[in-house]
Amino acid sequence: MSLYTRLEQRLERNSDDAGPVQGEFSLVRIGLIWLAANLVVTTLLTGTLFVPGIDYGLAILLIIVGTLVGAVVLVTVGNIGTRTGLPTMALTRGPFGTRGSLLPVTANVVILMGWSWVQAMLAGIALDFIVASVTGISMPVVWAVVCQTIVVILAIFGHEGIARIEPWLAAIMLAIMTFIFITAFTTFTPAEFQSIPVDESIGFTPLIVLDVVIATAISWTVLSADFNRFAKTSKAGIIGSGVGYSLSTIIAMSLGATAISYVIISGGEAAPFDPVTIIEPFGWPLAIVIFTSVMATNTMVVYGMVTSVVNAIPGSRVKFLPTALILGLISIIGATFFGLLDQFTTFLVTIGALFAPVFAIMIADYYIVKRGAYTPDILNAKGGRYWYLAGVNWFAVAAWAIGAVAVYLWTYVWPTPIGATIPGFALTFVLYLVLSLRERSAHAAEPSRHLSRSGTATDA
Repeated sequence: MSLYTRLEQRLERNSDDAGPVQGEFSLVRIGLIWLAANLVVTTLLTGTLFVPGIDYGLAILLIIVGTLVGAVVLVTVGNIGTRTGLPTMALTRGPFGTRGSLLPVTANVVILMGWSWVQAMLAGIALDFIVASVTGISMPVVWAVVCQTIVVILAIFGHEGIARIEPWLAAIMLAIMTFIFITAFTTFTPAEFQSIPVDESIGFTPLIVLDVVIATAISWTVLSADFNRFAKTSKAGIIGSGVGYSLSTIIAMSLGATAISYVIISGGEAAPFDPVTIIEPFGWPLAIVIFTSVMATNTMVVYGMVTSVVNAIPGSRVKFLPTALILGLISIIGATFFGLLDQFTTFLVTIGALFAPVFAIMIADYYIVKRGAYTPDILNAKGGRYWYLAGVNWFAVAAWAIGAVAVYLWTYVWPTPIGATIPGFALTFVLYLVLSLRERSAHAAEPSRHLSRSGTATDA
């Protein structure tokens, strides 16, 4: 037996699948998972985008409001995972159909690939800062490729170990963040932060900031059921993920806004979404933390991409190793496209346009159309309630397309007083309900049961 074959068999035995899982995690454990997951540098650097486009105090307020609004969607979708035991992309079979779910799954893989590129670039920049400070040689693109190559190897061999140490990395991040907050507010007063002149030429408005913050929550919602299906009860999943996600996002984004403001007050150049800008005033320890935290998070992102593909269709499992190698190679090549960092805001808006309508449909379908219950038919490769028309629910596809186009138009063509994500979500939610009235009335209510257990009611 060849080395490749032995490795492939080992990975197939140990890789995650999209079947139902009975959760055992407590509220505190779920909270710590979410605290660790989003306490990362990409969230921190998102906060650097906002100042001086809007004033510092308003940026902090919008970070808090947008995070709490987005968290409602995150915990609501996550609770479906707790009640059924299924991960997020497997749950899309409910409204979209067994084959129709391939559409959001494909969009998810594309978005995760984009995240992997961005994070590889950030890790490369942080590592380049450390190396250049010693050798004087700067090669950020080369280091980004090196970092992403390590990430792919870790995703194949070491994702479980990374998952175990992420809470410890989060503790280190919290310590560094505390240091930066203390340094910032003992050097300058809050009034000095608030007095930074607004630069309207940057093009940021309060509505754009709010949309970006909500889009961050939407981007994390693709993993909400993946994490929360391990919660022991709905209460543990809802409160744990709500508190953990909200705290980590508010702290990290607020720190980004504070750090870039510190640079501006100190007379430095405010380069948004540039880790070197905030590394320089706070030193190489922050560079090391950025590098390690991004590498850990990116390992889980690449692993999530692979598992999304191999479990896309029930009963037709794609091989893990060749999928990991192909997607890994694409992620390594894409890590050289540094121009994507200049388009990060557009990237987040794209996530909102693609996935806010998906989650509106998922919430409407599970809680209202299906009356809070999915049957074991959702696990079938063919036939059953979720087969719809040749495996596709075209009403869901139509609602998604209309919602995504609406979010785009309300962002770039006809801006609304409340941004684009919220009205796009609401439009898709209502439209899908209207289109699904016949589907709802055609089926009697099913008892809410966890799909890993036969004949046992779901814990509420």
